Amino acid sequence: MIAIIDYGMGNLRSVSKALEHVGVEYVITDNPEIIRSSEAIVLPGVGAFPKAMKELEERGLISLIRKEAETGKLILGICLGMQLLFEASEEIEFTKGLGLLPGTVRKIPAGRKIPHMGWNNLQQKKEAALLNGLQDESYVYYVHSFYADCPADVVDAGSDYGVFVPGVVSKGNIFGAQFHPEKSSEVGLKMLENFKELVICSSSRQSI
Repeated sequence: MIAIIDYGMGNLRSVSKALEHVGVEYVITDNPEIIRSSEAIVLPGVGAFPKAMKELEERGLISLIRKEAETGKLILGICLGMQLLFEASEEIEFTKGLGLLPGTVRKIPAGRKIPHMGWNNLQQKKEAALLNGLQDESYVYYVHSFYADCPADVVDAGSDYGVFVPGVVSKGNIFGAQFHPEKSSEVGLKMLENFKELVICSSSRQSI
């Protein structure tokens, strides 16, 4: 069972429907006990970084997510949920993030229409679990005004939008997608299916 964390700022319906489409059993919850007992975590998100961190804090979920990450549990952040995985954000005011990935979230530089909204090609930088079976330059659907300024070694793929936007990131058991897999047609569904396979493999190893 995968826990989709509900902290009042995620597009829960579209994310859950996409996971359901690829055969994932899930529960939408902010209950710490259910999250702890889950096989993996999906952290969605739509809105502003500071408010998102405040909502997580008020629900007592910040320390919980960090502790679950330390156990090796797989975590997938989507859109704002991906940004929350990083150390900090400059959106509205400097705000600390979950600190599960190195880097800072910054505003997309002037010169392009903001938000970055619509389809863009995804340039693969290296082999990565979430990208299995996907062709380089596949198109995915973005809606965001901020991007992760992070080390190259955590970037699996990204898109050019005046600045290079990390679109898929990972480090160990932590994964993120800046775009919306649930809105990215077959490409996005394949990524979610890849995440499902990672969860199955991880659960199998733990049961041995």
